[in-house]
Amino acid sequence: MNVKVFKFGGASVRNAEQIRNVGKILKLFKEEKLVVVISAMGKTTNALEEVVKQYFYKIEDPFTKLQEIKQNHFSLLEELVPGSAVAQELNDLFITIEWILEEEVQDAYSYVYDQIVSVGELLSTKIVYAYLKNIGISTHWLDVRDVLVTDDSYREAKVDWAATQPKVVEACHKILVNHNIILTQGFIGGSPENNTTTLGREGSDYTAGIFAYCLDAESMHIWKDVPGILTADPDQFDNVALIERLSYKEAVEMTYYGAKVIHPKTIKPLQNKEIPLHVRPFGNPNSSGTIITSEIGASYPPIVVIEPHQSLLHVSANDFSFIAEQHLSRLFSLLHEHRIKVNMMVNTAISFTMSVNHDQNKIEEFISDLGDDFKVVLDTKLELITIRHYNDSLLENMKHGKVVLLEEVLKDTARVVVKDIPMMKRKPY
Repeated sequence: MNVKVFKFGGASVRNAEQIRNVGKILKLFKEEKLVVVISAMGKTTNALEEVVKQYFYKIEDPFTKLQEIKQNHFSLLEELVPGSAVAQELNDLFITIEWILEEEVQDAYSYVYDQIVSVGELLSTKIVYAYLKNIGISTHWLDVRDVLVTDDSYREAKVDWAATQPKVVEACHKILVNHNIILTQGFIGGSPENNTTTLGREGSDYTAGIFAYCLDAESMHIWKDVPGILTADPDQFDNVALIERLSYKEAVEMTYYGAKVIHPKTIKPLQNKEIPLHVRPFGNPNSSGTIITSEIGASYPPIVVIEPHQSLLHVSANDFSFIAEQHLSRLFSLLHEHRIKVNMMVNTAISFTMSVNHDQNKIEEFISDLGDDFKVVLDTKLELITIRHYNDSLLENMKHGKVVLLEEVLKDTARVVVKDIPMMKRKPY
C-alpha cells in the first residue's frame, strides 16, 4: 500500500482560515492514502506550558489561563462546524486538565507537563477532524498514544521502535482499507503504563518521520509558512534564498546547528529507508518547495542559523588542576541528568567552556550539583551564530558590532558565540 505522510504545524492550523486551507490541500490528494500528523494550534503549547508553571509553582491561578485556551478552541470549532458534537469531546479533554489542577502537586514537573501540554494536540486534531468530516473528506481519527510506544522519560521520551512499528503498521493498514486519510497527533506518545509522554518541543516532525519509517512511506511532506528551506530565517535576514534540494547529511547538519525548519530527529529514520522529505509552503500547495534525498555532490550557498538566548558556562577546577577525563565525565553526567543541551564546547588545559540554551532553573541546579570542586563563570544574553559553507566576508559581517566570546572555524562550518555591544560615539568637545 503506497502511503504519503503529511505534517501540518501549529501555524497551519492556528485559525479557521488556515484549517480551511488544510482542507483545500488535502482535497488535492483525495485519491491517495495519507497519514496526516497535526500539531497543537498556534501558541497553544506555550499557553499550556504557562498553565503547568502556574500550577506547579503556584504563581497565579492556572484556571484563568486554561479558561482562555478553552474559549479559543470552542470558538474555533463553532466557527468551522457550528453545533458539532465534537464540542463534548473537547470539554472532556479540558476536564482531564481540570482534575489535575484541582489536586495538590504530587508528581514531578516533567510528568505533570506531559499530562497537560499533550492535550493541545488532542484538541487540534479533534477540531480538524470535525471540519474534514463536515466537508466530506473520508478521515479516521487515530489516538497516536495507542500506537507510538515510548519509555517514561517525560518531556523527552524515547521511542520503542520494536513495539511501535507493528502497532503502526497494523492500525494504519486496517484503517486505510476504508478511509483515505488517517488524522493523528504529533509530539506525543504513550508509555507501557498507559501514561502520556511527549517527544520534546517541536516533536511533531519527528512523529511524522516515525510513521513514514514504519509504513515504508512513498514520501513525507512538511507543510510550513515559508517557501521551503531557506538560507536564513526571513524574519532575521533580507535577501534569503530557497534551497531547492538538500542531502540528508546537509539537512542533519542544519538541524543539529539549530535550524528550526525541521526537528533534529526527523531526518535519520527517513534516511535509513531513503524516503524523500518535501518541505512545502502551505500557502502555495503547487510549489515543490525543498526536497531532501540521498543525493550528494550538490554545492550549497552559505546557510546562516541563529540560536538566541544562549549562556556560556566557563568551568574550571578549584584546585587549578587540568580538566582531565574524570572531570569531563562528571560534567557530562550532570549535563545529561539536568537535560542541558550543549550547543558548542571548547576544552583547554584548565577550563571547559560550553554554550547552552539558557534555562535559569536547569543551569542553577547544574552549578549547585557541581559542588565545591569546580568554579563556574556564567555569561548570559548571548547568541550563537552558525554559518554552513561560510566565506570570510560573511563571517566578518556577522561579527560586526559584537564581542566574540567563543569561536570555532572548521572546514565547512564557522560558529561564534557573541554578545551585542553598544556602538561607541565620541562626545563633542
